[in-house]
Amino acid sequence: MNKRAHQLPPTVLALSAVLLWSSFAALSVRLRGVPPLLLAGTALLIGSCVSLHRVREWRAPWRVVALGAGGLFTYHLALFLALRLAPAVEANLLNYLWPLLIVVLTPAFFRDRALTRRHAAAALLGFAGAALLVTGGRAAFDATHLPGYLLAVAAALTWALYSLASSRLGAVSTSLVGLSCALAGALALGAHFVFEPAWTFAARDLPWLALLGLGPMGLAFFAWDAALKRGDPRAIGSLSYLTPLLSTALLAATGGGRPGAAALGAMGLIVGGAVLGSWPGRRAPGSRQSLNPPR
Repeated sequence: MNKRAHQLPPTVLALSAVLLWSSFAALSVRLRGVPPLLLAGTALLIGSCVSLHRVREWRAPWRVVALGAGGLFTYHLALFLALRLAPAVEANLLNYLWPLLIVVLTPAFFRDRALTRRHAAAALLGFAGAALLVTGGRAAFDATHLPGYLLAVAAALTWALYSLASSRLGAVSTSLVGLSCALAGALALGAHFVFEPAWTFAARDLPWLALLGLGPMGLAFFAWDAALKRGDPRAIGSLSYLTPLLSTALLAATGGGRPGAAALGAMGLIVGGAVLGSWPGRRAPGSRQSLNPPR
């Protein structure tokens, strides 16, 4: 991302990531025949190209590189396996625990950012809205799908921990996300060759694949990284629940169905939680607005 992007408010950066992620489902529908690990690996490699113009900044201690690549790869692997081993509705619901986990776990990473009632209420409202939106008010958890459910929770926990750990690395350039995407993409492609059947992309898939890689699997990660390094993870976590809402709206707009009463109710809960979580609160005397200065 360029310097102008880094000057944007953290909320704008977070909303940019959310908006890009909301296109994931609609783009995935166009590529639904592609094996998931192949799709993730290829898209991540394309996404890494976003910061090729700043490849000289792809330098960091090995622990930082391992955090980025490992976080992206582990999250996608756990989620894709969960969607195979458990019904998509329940797996998606458990996966959307990650914004709530970001809010709840923030005090463990930042001692000066306690879990306030406002942020907790915002996160719970958002999760309630996401649950209503994803399940339509109906969910049936079957013990036979327990491995899939556990993997979905593992995916949510992985993304929350990855996001919070990354937010502490204020001195590390966001351009390093490009290296993380490249390494995670290579790992995903390796897993594809081991676990999935051989596949060849059709020419008609290439434009959608490019959009997926440059958008929700590329620029979104850069915007998310910058937002967390400069903003408050509690507020950003609450905003994240706009992802399933916007994703559903985009699917409906592209012919994927019309939202019903449950979706409208979910909209109210999610928007209410997002507004509550991002509303400026009172700051204690001498407190800092952000742990990391704008870069």
